[in-house]
Formats: sequence, structure tokens, C-alpha cells
Amino acid sequence: MITSNKALRAFAAGILVAMATTAFAQTPAATVGYVKTVTGQAWVTTIGQRVPAVPGTAIMIGSQLKTQPQSTLGVTFKDNTVMSFGPDTELTVDDYLYEPAQGQLKLGSSLAKGSLNYVSGVIAKLRPDAVTVKTPTGIIGVRGTQFVARVEEVK
Repeated sequence: MITSNKALRAFAAGILVAMATTAFAQTPAATVGYVKTVTGQAWVTTIGQRVPAVPGTAIMIGSQLKTQPQSTLGVTFKDNTVMSFGPDTELTVDDYLYEPAQGQLKLGSSLAKGSLNYVSGVIAKLRPDAVTVKTPTGIIGVRGTQFVARVEEVK
């Protein structure tokens, strides 16, 4: 019987840790940006939860943003970085750190396919080398205030 109680307590503790981790990941403190505009159909997938992108949808570290064919999506990050996605685009927010008073700045993302129009916010203006966009064939380092990228799927 003692073994059963220990196993039950361990199981309950595991559930509590999982719930706390999920709750923390969804707190406003973990939010790094928001969807601002959507035309057509787009999706935000965070922590395994896929939701339709609508203005106000939270973007977090690890969020995957995806637009359908003939759809677009606009996102604004906390540092006022703006990313606009064209049709049939997939981008994941890999890293985001915005604590300018402590000099901690980073924005990393991965563009798997599609098109991206990037307009720099505070992170790139204060520390351009802290912003990167990975593509299947290379990494884009931000050294200016705006760029456009397109990644085509190789079939």
C-alpha cells in the first residue's frame, strides 16, 4: 500500500508541475508579440495548441505562424519589430529577449517557407547582431532597418 501511495503522490506532483509549466508559458510575461492583421486564413501554434490567427492573438517563444495560400498575416513584437507574412508562409519564433535596461536583446526566428517583410524594432536598432532569421539554406543577419525574404520549397 505504501508503494501505491508514493506512486500516486509522484503522479499528482507530475501533474501539478505540468499544469504550472503550461500556465507559466501562457502568462502575459511569456508573450513576445501579437497578431495585428490577418487576411484569409492563418494559424498560430503554441505549446501544441493551434488557434486561428486573429488580431490580438498572443505570440510566444516557440510559436509557429502559418498562412494559407492567398492569406497574409502581420505581427508586432514588444520592441515594435513588425513582421508581415505573405501567402503559404511558415515561421517559428525561436528566441526573444527584450530587456533593454539590462542590455539583453535577442530575436531569432526560422523561416521554413514563404515570404517575410521585416521592419526593425528596438532590438535591431540597439543591437543589430542580435537579430537573425534562419532559412533552410542560410541565416539572414539584420544590419539595416528593413528587408524582404522569400523561401521556396524544394520539391
